[in-house]
Amino acid sequence: MTPLLSAFYFGSVEHYRLLATHPKVIIDVGEHYMRQSYRTRTRIIGPNGPQDLCVHIAHDHGKKMPMHQVGLSYAETWREQQLHAIRTAYGKAPWTLHFIDAITELLSRKYDRLIDLDLASMRLGMEWLGLRTEVVVRENYVEFASGGRQAVSKNAGPRTAAPRPGPALHDLRTSFHPKRPLPPKVTAVAPYPQVFADRHGFVPRASVIDLVCNTGPEAVRALGVGPYLIAGPLKV
Repeated sequence: MTPLLSAFYFGSVEHYRLLATHPKVIIDVGEHYMRQSYRTRTRIIGPNGPQDLCVHIAHDHGKKMPMHQVGLSYAETWREQQLHAIRTAYGKAPWTLHFIDAITELLSRKYDRLIDLDLASMRLGMEWLGLRTEVVVRENYVEFASGGRQAVSKNAGPRTAAPRPGPALHDLRTSFHPKRPLPPKVTAVAPYPQVFADRHGFVPRASVIDLVCNTGPEAVRALGVGPYLIAGPLKV
């Protein structure tokens, strides 16, 4: 089944394991924005433990908005704060110098919409790992017909006709959430070296930033996907 995901900011290591083990994923940007989710946050591991980096949005509180309409706010210096936090967390990590320029460039740009930032950060993570997964972005909310298949409207026929079933999808939009256990069929990434493991032990479900800064060329192998990986070698 093809994973159906919400957009995510940089993304956790489990996001990229999903991408690496599927030839295609669908990102739904027509769904309603949800607070405190991967849509606006990613987790790094600093000297004081896990730290969530959160994007600031321009949102009409109390009003539901589809993801592709949510704007970004630059009233506060969250981008500079995040870059400082990343440099502090990974200043002693072995591979940070190979990735910090790309992170700095991404955080220096001003994106009008949250979805543009999310997709740019996701594609950067894919580039780091050499993933060639097909990413399909749907601007209309993805609905389901019977049997867990995407509902596809007919191009012709009576208006009362039921939509025909499309491809079978694994809907992870709500269940794949940083404050909930991993959903079934989403396998946790096994422990890999982390710069502050001597203080905090291994911290799971960290950002792809944590993975590449700590493991460099071994990042793809650390995902634990073996020969099924749809990827090229990571270049540093």
